[in-house]
Amino acid sequence: MDLFEEQEEGGTNERRPLAERMRPRRLDEYIGQAKLLGENSLLRLAIEQDKLFSMIFWGAPGSGKTTLASIIAHETKSHFTSFSAVLSGVKDIRAVIDEASERWGRKRQKTVLFVDEIHRFNKAQQDAFLPHVENGLITLIGATTENPSFEVISPLLSRLQVMVLEPFSEEELGTIILRAVRDEERGLGRLGLEIDPDALEAVVGLADGDARAALNNLDAVASFLSSREPGEGRKRITVSVVEESLQKKALQYDKHGEEHYNLISAFHKSLRGSDPDAALYWLARMLMAGEDPLFIARRMVRFASEDIGNADPRALAVAMDAKEAFHFIGLPEGELALAQAAVYLATAPKSNALYTGYGRVKATVARTGTLPVPLHIRNAPTNLMKNLGYSKGYKYAHDYEDAYVAQEYLPDKLKGMKFYYPTDRGFEKTIRERIEYWQKSKGMNLGRKDNKKGGE
Repeated sequence: MDLFEEQEEGGTNERRPLAERMRPRRLDEYIGQAKLLGENSLLRLAIEQDKLFSMIFWGAPGSGKTTLASIIAHETKSHFTSFSAVLSGVKDIRAVIDEASERWGRKRQKTVLFVDEIHRFNKAQQDAFLPHVENGLITLIGATTENPSFEVISPLLSRLQVMVLEPFSEEELGTIILRAVRDEERGLGRLGLEIDPDALEAVVGLADGDARAALNNLDAVASFLSSREPGEGRKRITVSVVEESLQKKALQYDKHGEEHYNLISAFHKSLRGSDPDAALYWLARMLMAGEDPLFIARRMVRFASEDIGNADPRALAVAMDAKEAFHFIGLPEGELALAQAAVYLATAPKSNALYTGYGRVKATVARTGTLPVPLHIRNAPTNLMKNLGYSKGYKYAHDYEDAYVAQEYLPDKLKGMKFYYPTDRGFEKTIRERIEYWQKSKGMNLGRKDNKKGGE
């Protein structure tokens, strides 16, 4: 008896967790992963044409890795064997391989071997798969929450196709929860439950893209409601019931509405105002309410250039490092990388000189159009171009003292125009001093022709 026979026989067993009972059994039941399973996608074609290949599912907890592996085996009429890398060793692998060989010889039935947390296998254990993956005796499907390029040995990884599973969207989780509420065979349909829209939103938000967590929470809410309100009749799941049963407050937060913009505005202004405590507070408010952490990371990257710029050039790298660290670690540990970056940005010297300078440039380009490039700084790869004066009179900066030479680089119509005004804060003070030195070498000063009214 394989996994699917067990599932179908035990489908109405209410003692099994709701998340297990509601696990999709066929591809047409599966919700999510549109990129992987869309029409004419590599994986869908492999399933439909029964041309499976070994692969790794890389995704967050509750993103459907085990379920999808099970469905693949079912759709291709393969035998499904599953074990965890935490509990199994080389001996178990050899036993599975022997069974797969015997099964193929006796019934010509293929074996899909699903290894949960494959990143926990050591090198010797991973090596044990190599010849059998290579000769096609087994179709190996590994599952991992860690970057496989760091955790899976190169010889094995080269024989596997990495499939990235995204967290479930809010809409997908909502569909999964409603299906469980209404399903009378495997779900909660016989309990006569109704769920308010805001309660559904709360359960979705608390799950943070994890379908298993969403269904476990729903199961807990239903049990709480049944014990509190025994008897016949429909039972309504409200926000207060969700909060009381899960002992978690469903924070008011609409990711697409006014509160979304209010909180990100408060966060940005706290960073700009150099208040690390307020920045941490608004960061936590957004994360605890279910905001997309990468949305926050993107805002910090923008902030690093817009409000700090060259006052602290390291700020942009810190923001990017935080984004990469969060992408690598995920929730909840990755929140600390975002918090570290937020404190750094809040306490860094501030300057919007880069932001305003680039704004002046765009306004000038819009006003003056496509001015020609001065001849002396044009590229001259052909004799014709050289004869036309391209590159004539260009002075190579490295041939001069301090690698600086006085010459114009702007179009003739914009000669002497100034866009970027570094401040006296942070590293921009050094930049300002350099520019002043170069301008003096050029026989100019900070009061030269300026496109900004009144100069600066």
